[in-house]
Amino acid sequence: MGVPPGDLIVSVSGIRGIVGRGLTAEAAARFAGAFGGSVGGGKVLLSRDGRPSGGMLRHAVISGLLGAGCTVEDIGITPTPTCGFAVRFLNAAGAIQITASHNPAPWNGLKMFGPDGAVLSAENGAVVRGLYESGDFRRAGWDGIGATRVPPDVQEEHAKAVLDQVSVARVAGCGFRVFLDANAGAGGPLGAKLLADLGCEVVQHECEPTGLFAHEPEPVPAHLADVAPWVKQTESVVGFVLDPDADRLALIDEAGTCASEEVTLALAVKYRLRQERGPVVINMSTSRMVADVARAAGCECFRAAVGEANVVGRMREVGAVIGGEGNGGVIDPRVGWVRDPFVGMALILSLMAEEGKSFSQLVAELPRYAMLKTKYTVSRDQLPSALDALERRWPDAHVDRTDGLRLDGADWWLHVRGSNTEPVVRVIAEAPTEEQARQLCDAAGGVVTSPNKAD
Repeated sequence: MGVPPGDLIVSVSGIRGIVGRGLTAEAAARFAGAFGGSVGGGKVLLSRDGRPSGGMLRHAVISGLLGAGCTVEDIGITPTPTCGFAVRFLNAAGAIQITASHNPAPWNGLKMFGPDGAVLSAENGAVVRGLYESGDFRRAGWDGIGATRVPPDVQEEHAKAVLDQVSVARVAGCGFRVFLDANAGAGGPLGAKLLADLGCEVVQHECEPTGLFAHEPEPVPAHLADVAPWVKQTESVVGFVLDPDADRLALIDEAGTCASEEVTLALAVKYRLRQERGPVVINMSTSRMVADVARAAGCECFRAAVGEANVVGRMREVGAVIGGEGNGGVIDPRVGWVRDPFVGMALILSLMAEEGKSFSQLVAELPRYAMLKTKYTVSRDQLPSALDALERRWPDAHVDRTDGLRLDGADWWLHVRGSNTEPVVRVIAEAPTEEQARQLCDAAGGVVTSPNKAD
């Protein structure tokens, strides 16, 4: 149910590991070759976040793709959502993004996209994984090796697509001063440009994509203690923080207080449903506040298994107008099928402009819940009996087995699922108070670690 940190994590989503240990040039080239074989040697886009190791991996990936007969269009250091957008814009067969997302600096990885610009589905990802593990994929002869090209500027087109979804004049008329922390990741240049195009005065912090992180890469409140005060000190109305590959958006209010990462999607959904009513899709571990916002707008909210590909699949099924995950990921199908912080920023600034309220006021008006995320080390064999015991522990709760076990009470929920990348079980609870959320997690943790004693 996971791997030691020194090994390579191979999943249907791609590969990830510590560079030079699990993740080597040889592994990257082999995986790229498997992906190239799966698309029949078509045109594949390549991009990366700013991590220094990305330069080495770039050469390995290009080698693997060329060896599979692919034409490679290298779009350079680029946000993950821009990579997804570019697949459709450039009519490619797929793409590989070199990134380890919010993992620490020693890590890197390869993330795959299909021709629709979305992260590969589990089924298609399994095909690539099978080819990688078997080594049974296409290898071109001397006269069938692919070529490399540099495409047009896709970041400019991505920015235009985002701006088309909001009233630029309304936002620009407010003359917002905003703080942007890209933490030396791939999203700094595009984020600064987009905000300037929206008429904002942008206070930039670590917006050069050097990959030399100024703080821990996961943009959660615990990692932003040194960054948050700058929002108040610079008299900015809001602070935007990106993760290294720029597919997550964290928020800081005008007083320098970090908002929960769950707030990002809730505020974006609130504005989007004013533009157009329709279904909303979130994952099993996303805050109930999003469902409350959708209900207040007269719209239905659906849940999917955790994972961007799962959320996108459900969005397509129900015709959702917006969706995402509570980790700060907003998915707007008008722009692309990838978590996109740039559309998130545009929607949230539009909400501030339309309501004429401060960011902290908008947050205060959202439904209030307390969420707690915990994890326990248990064996995979123990999990099924633990989930059965949890059902018996709360017999009146609504049961959903889509992704592990989710139990919904009148004013609380509990989600228990095995991690795909660590030998742990994640236990997440949300309730009206922190004490209630803690009690739920503690009780569930006791069942997870000792399911035979639960009865």
